[in-house]
Amino acid sequence: MAKIKMSKKAASIDMTAMCDVAFLLLTFFILTATAKVPEPISVDTPSSTVKTKLPETDLVTITVGKGKENMFVDIKGRELRKKTLELMGQKYGVTFSEEQKEQFALMESFGVPIQNMADIIKMKSADRNKQGLQPGVPYDTIVGSETNQLKDWIYTARQANIELGSDKELNFAIKGDAKLEYPKVKIVMDILQDQKINTFDLVTGLRGENF
Repeated sequence: MAKIKMSKKAASIDMTAMCDVAFLLLTFFILTATAKVPEPISVDTPSSTVKTKLPETDLVTITVGKGKENMFVDIKGRELRKKTLELMGQKYGVTFSEEQKEQFALMESFGVPIQNMADIIKMKSADRNKQGLQPGVPYDTIVGSETNQLKDWIYTARQANIELGSDKELNFAIKGDAKLEYPKVKIVMDILQDQKINTFDLVTGLRGENF
């Protein structure tokens, strides 16, 4: 008996639905992604295998520049930034408008004396983050010095956190270059410890465990 041959037809898959999903995902990631904001100081952090992530808010990061570069401060949390600026202005006799406070709340790390903060606030992000423009937050190797604005930023940030009614302790982190000499980091550590802050993070870059 003769065998009946089945006709072979090329199989086709409708990819329309999958393409729609792919474009939806692409659109979602584009709209929700946050562009990396350029920093006013370039820091190549040391490598580490630690994967602990820093909190998104209630965090003060002190960036220590290598060589003659100075200290920069970054405060996470819009309301915390605004309140800290207000308290620093009161301490140094500098008045900031509500508009300036709102703009400061959207800024990234900064490194200028409080007396020059208004000039930095009114600049565009690309202009204020040009390396060399900001000289750094004034600090003193003598921890108790009255001209130690870095100490005052740390203190007023903690004060602002309390006045805002937060039930969480403010976190602190030190970010330094891999080639940074230890004495400069110790200045920041001494300032923190002078204010009874004995727990803080050191920011590092992630590397493979096999290295």
